[in-house]
Amino acid sequence: MKRTARAFWLRSPGLGDIREVPLPEPAAGDVVVRTLFSGVSRGTESLVFRGGVPESQHRAMRAPFQDGEFPAPVKYGYLNVGLVEEGPGDLVGRTVFCLYPHQTRYVVPAGAVTVVPDSVPAARAVLAGTVETAVNALWDAAPLVGDRIAVIGAGMIGCSVAALLARYPGVRVQLVDADPARASVAAALGVGFALPGDALGGCDLAVHASATEAGLVRSLELLAPEGTVLELSWYGDRRVSLPLGEAFHSGRLVVRGSQVGRVSEARRSRRTFADRLALSLDLLADPVFDALVTGECAFEELPSVLRDIAAGDLPGLCHRVRYERP
Repeated sequence: MKRTARAFWLRSPGLGDIREVPLPEPAAGDVVVRTLFSGVSRGTESLVFRGGVPESQHRAMRAPFQDGEFPAPVKYGYLNVGLVEEGPGDLVGRTVFCLYPHQTRYVVPAGAVTVVPDSVPAARAVLAGTVETAVNALWDAAPLVGDRIAVIGAGMIGCSVAALLARYPGVRVQLVDADPARASVAAALGVGFALPGDALGGCDLAVHASATEAGLVRSLELLAPEGTVLELSWYGDRRVSLPLGEAFHSGRLVVRGSQVGRVSEARRSRRTFADRLALSLDLLADPVFDALVTGECAFEELPSVLRDIAAGDLPGLCHRVRYERP
């Protein structure tokens, strides 16, 4: 009898459902993984759910194991933690992370999974893809000891960046967000917090992750002369405007893009995608990252939960999806 699994699919923009899907027979070197948890990458998955991926970015935005095409129907997602049930002997019974969509079981090549260290709980490991983005961003930004840094936007990415920056010696880190409730998250991460109007200026680096025009403008305003804004936001099909008059040229300011789809140029000759992901999982041994998980639901609830997240009716940071054993 052919094996099946259940998967979340976006049927059309704004409408998702759970479908039964066939599982391929594993080939030599494949693993069969039973999902324990998956995570919702709020910004990207909300954009996908709303059908907001620009046509010019359809190829660039494909997830590694995506089925279907943008805008829909499409099976999308990339934060998956599961248990290897079949495969090479050194992997059977191990907890692994994989860039796989929301699905109860799946079959992938063994090289597509990364073993989760014993020091990292499976429930926290869903943050690996988010921390990986933060690692790549800091490879791009290359902050120095004693830098003054603002992280604008206290979402999953911004908070992950701030959590890593908190480990840098002598660095002043301030997490900036329009929501005063994010002050408690900043405190848990061990960094300062400010509303946009109260943020400290004179920054050597501003990491922007709010995905708003106002946040990007404020990032420029917070820079010291010759400072840099590292832009992590993904705007999809929205356009943003910047004040490139004022102090932009006289201050010799820099706006630089960063994207996790390629290993940072600063490390590309010496680090692989696998190296970067393994490092991110090692960093997740720190329980401070638990502050980034602010909601959880059962897999069966995912269609309505993703609708609410995309509509802005369910705020928070990482939303974790829990799978019951079929």
